[in-house]
Amino acid sequence: MNAEAFSGAKIALICQQQLVTYRRDLKPSIPFPGCWDLPGGGREGSETPAQCALREAQEEFGIAVAAERIHWCRGYPGVLTAQSTSYFLVAEITDTEVAAIRFGDEGQYWKMMSFAAFLAHPEATPHLQARFADYLAGHPPR
Repeated sequence: MNAEAFSGAKIALICQQQLVTYRRDLKPSIPFPGCWDLPGGGREGSETPAQCALREAQEEFGIAVAAERIHWCRGYPGVLTAQSTSYFLVAEITDTEVAAIRFGDEGQYWKMMSFAAFLAHPEATPHLQARFADYLAGHPPR
């Protein structure tokens, strides 16, 4: 996880074969309005992919996850700007952390969603479904 130029990062926070997800706002001015999304967003300053994703998780859900808990990270071509790179990361969180979630002011609401439901959901953010499927291909659920 280096600090090369990239546009942003998303993180799958998983707990017992479920993901922390949220329903995006219905603003026509944002990408993927109303879709189910994962924590993350745009890079600030010289953040690394991990710093970016973890800052966003803290801001959006009040979850403070140590970088050492990230066990998967991969760069992909940017969705909004194909010339950029965006990162997809995965970390496990505990039931206690899920219970302590404090949803921020971006999005309509959040919920835990099973892996299968997220991957099949017709209103989930498509590129995140594909990236999570990439992760699962090498890390099948136990």
